[in-house]
Amino acid sequence: MSTDPFLQIRTVGKCFGEFTALRDINLSVNKGEFVCFLGPSGCGKTTLLRIVAGLEVQTSGEIWQGGRDISRLPPALRDYGIVFQSYALFPNLTVADNVAYGLVNRRQPQAEIRKRVSELVALVGLPGSETKYPGQLSGGQQQRIALARALATSPGLLLLDEPLSALDAIVRVHLRQEIKALQQQLGVTTIMVTHDQEEALSVADRIVVMNHGVIDQVGTPLEVYREPATPFVAAFVGKVNVLPARIVAGELHLGALRLPAPGGDRDVRVYLRPEDILARPIADGDPHVFEATISKIEFLGSFCHVQVASPALPQPLVVYLSLNFLSEQSLATGSTVRLRLLAERLKVF
Repeated sequence: MSTDPFLQIRTVGKCFGEFTALRDINLSVNKGEFVCFLGPSGCGKTTLLRIVAGLEVQTSGEIWQGGRDISRLPPALRDYGIVFQSYALFPNLTVADNVAYGLVNRRQPQAEIRKRVSELVALVGLPGSETKYPGQLSGGQQQRIALARALATSPGLLLLDEPLSALDAIVRVHLRQEIKALQQQLGVTTIMVTHDQEEALSVADRIVVMNHGVIDQVGTPLEVYREPATPFVAAFVGKVNVLPARIVAGELHLGALRLPAPGGDRDVRVYLRPEDILARPIADGDPHVFEATISKIEFLGSFCHVQVASPALPQPLVVYLSLNFLSEQSLATGSTVRLRLLAERLKVF
């Protein structure tokens, strides 16, 4: 059995005139893996997906899939199915004809096509909708049919270009769970482009964080969240507090707090997640403890974003506190609370 990656992107670059959209992109994707390209608008993630699909031609570099060089092949000769943000269904064709489109082009027998269409429509949770037209379906249902159409030819690679961004929040969460379950069931190698960090964290086996045409980090969701490789990744993936600090003689000076830190004297920025600041019974004399005043409480259901200010720190922090904790401790705006930094979770850049 081959241990080579199923998809290899080798030193790929893309220029649009004077503008460099992608620079020296290297990435390997294993068979059956679910990978998310994550980043802000304009970072190059959709351009990279379109190059894999053959819808854009790279300026430099190569794309290999299943052991063959597909760098210059037209889209029709590549082995993938694709789902776009806009569904891109044919409005004048029924659901069955939309799903069957790729099979008809391959001149498969009608009986086989009908059987395959029924299987796929049931697979995406819409059995019996074959005779409907796209205009009779909700956005979420149309996206399911677009997914069925992409899977019809049993492609080796499934490409998803922001497939959920046009949907309502509740539908989006539900459908992303279904896409992940379907991907695991079929074992199809999948690449999804998204700017939604929560979406990427919830479905991906690995996340490729992109910024200004380069890859900042590749890792599991936990690695990217807990061990960001750059300040951009730390700030883009999840919520984070960013505090100015200084390292002096092997000690991190964070406001009035003193923590051990390696390296020479320099000004740094400290990145700290809101959940890494704890409020619970704390022993006296702990060097990581400080008192703070609650300046704002943002109610988010079972927990709250709580903004606190402390003379021990150079600027306010946001911490997550449960609604139960706030109620039990009778905490409100203006209350004083004792907090503890999890020093091992600080990221210093």
